[in-house]
Amino acid sequence: MSHVQPLHFSAAVHAPISQVWWALWNDAHYRQWTAAFSEGSYAVSDWKQGSAIHFLTPAGTGMYSRIQEKEENKKMVFSHIGEIKNFIEQPIDEKTRAWSGAVEEYVLTEESGTTKVDVTLTGLSGFEAHFKVMFPKALAILKSIAENFMLICEVTAKASLAKAWDYWTVPSHITRWNFAADDWHSPRAVNDLSAGGKFNYRMEAKDGSMGFDFEGIYISVIPKSYMEYAIADGRKVKITFSENGNATRIVQSFEPENKNPLEMQQRGWQSIMDNFKKYIENP
Repeated sequence: MSHVQPLHFSAAVHAPISQVWWALWNDAHYRQWTAAFSEGSYAVSDWKQGSAIHFLTPAGTGMYSRIQEKEENKKMVFSHIGEIKNFIEQPIDEKTRAWSGAVEEYVLTEESGTTKVDVTLTGLSGFEAHFKVMFPKALAILKSIAENFMLICEVTAKASLAKAWDYWTVPSHITRWNFAADDWHSPRAVNDLSAGGKFNYRMEAKDGSMGFDFEGIYISVIPKSYMEYAIADGRKVKITFSENGNATRIVQSFEPENKNPLEMQQRGWQSIMDNFKKYIENP
């Protein structure tokens, strides 16, 4: 591999470092900013230090690498090994060695509410011109994601769009799935499904030890397609419904609160969506 100078890119993001880190490596957000390089790009890994990682396009091309270093909210380093074709790792030879030995490093630092993202590509031959154009575009997308941050959960349920919409919005169905664990339940639900309409879903532990009202006001409702609302503390939630063959894909984006870790919040909301999927497929 011929000697090339390292490439450096950076972005100043007006968001907490934890949000920027999440926007970089959480699957849903990762797919958004890496689309600048190739539409539909994604990564397959357990995201642990020392683990293998595949960077892929929907067509099954890409590269295989290793997570050389990972320090949560601070640093991620990938050591690239070789190319992937038809989802298969290719042997290293003269035709496939462009990525071999290259290192891709991300360093995050935060000061006064602004997170700086520094990216360094070392030892990469043949793609310099491409990355000089595309990396600034990718970091601009990342900046937008982190500065307008929402957590994302989704399910694809084996049900028609009409059925999914009804089961999501009709109170008699809501009370059957709107809880995250089997030791909780939703004893009542009120839902005025219209712009300006209010909703209130009661969520309680079955033993009566705790509970709360999940309530808010709808901002926009497009039947069988989209809804947006503000919950009682002012945070926004956006939900899209789309047909996917004989199934319905539901994507829910929500502004996080600042009391609990992002992972905990996403896990809780995702559990409720998983419960919805379980209910609609096995009512």
